[in-house]
Amino acid sequence: MKNIAIIMGGYSSEVEISLKSGAVAYQHLSRKIYHPYRVHILKDKWVVLDDADNEYPINKHDFSTKISDEKITFDCVFNAIHGHPGEDGTILAYFELLGIPHTSAPFYQMALTFDKYDTLSLIKSFGIKAAPSICVFKGDKINEGEIISKIGLPCFIKPSRAGSSFGISKASKKEQIIPAIEKAFTEDNKILIEGFLDGTEISVGVIEYQKKLKVLPITEIVSENDFFDYEAKYEGKSQEITPARISKTQEENAIATAKKVYKILNMSGFSRSEYIFIDDEPHFLEMNTVPGLASGSLLPQQVAEAGISLEDLFGNAVEQAISL
Repeated sequence: MKNIAIIMGGYSSEVEISLKSGAVAYQHLSRKIYHPYRVHILKDKWVVLDDADNEYPINKHDFSTKISDEKITFDCVFNAIHGHPGEDGTILAYFELLGIPHTSAPFYQMALTFDKYDTLSLIKSFGIKAAPSICVFKGDKINEGEIISKIGLPCFIKPSRAGSSFGISKASKKEQIIPAIEKAFTEDNKILIEGFLDGTEISVGVIEYQKKLKVLPITEIVSENDFFDYEAKYEGKSQEITPARISKTQEENAIATAKKVYKILNMSGFSRSEYIFIDDEPHFLEMNTVPGLASGSLLPQQVAEAGISLEDLFGNAVEQAISL
């Protein structure tokens, strides 16, 4: 029976969301094939939890643990860490050095896709449509007039390397730009300022399933708030409609674009990307490479619509990682 470490937690604002995702993976991995372990990767400790929530420290030299005097090593790591150090590839480089397979893309692809501005820069060079955008670093001199002339109003100001809509603001007036920038800098020292796109927003899951690239049923996002922010994502302030109420042409364009983006970025494993339609053309917003796995999250909704069980989805991810 294969030992699977489900890593969860992390060092970012997304700790609690990650713990929920990890708990779902732990619940649904088949006990007939695997022995799953919950592994909390936190700033102050790396520990394995047993069923009674007793904690056993991880030996960082080889990512093993000792339970009842028995050394436990892992055949594969299931990555459920949103943000740093899981979604940005940091801890995955460590596993690759140790030779432990993991369910995410290689660390470089994870680092690239975690940086919204760098991802946009690359995919635009391949002809993928997106909103106008600029990058600002902490310490740069901010010229609101220059931002407005390049990007227009309203605009979105967001950390380039953060998830779950932490630190994101919509600026509709000049005087809102500096406070929004300061808010974004609480999450990252590099921020993305992006033009507003007025159209239908969709979320497209692309995964590798049974050794083939699969685009999942598309979700339409209708936020009650000004945009798809934290409340809309996690506190019920949005409608998430799967399958999306879009035309056949829009669906075909979204599927083709999502596949192209996945290949451009040399991705593997799970992904979920957001797009906005301008007319029938999907405009790329961002990619999530460790999508939320809790019952209300988008990827599980799409997987259910596709007729795939979470047990099959997670088992497929593990087997694919081990076979590489």
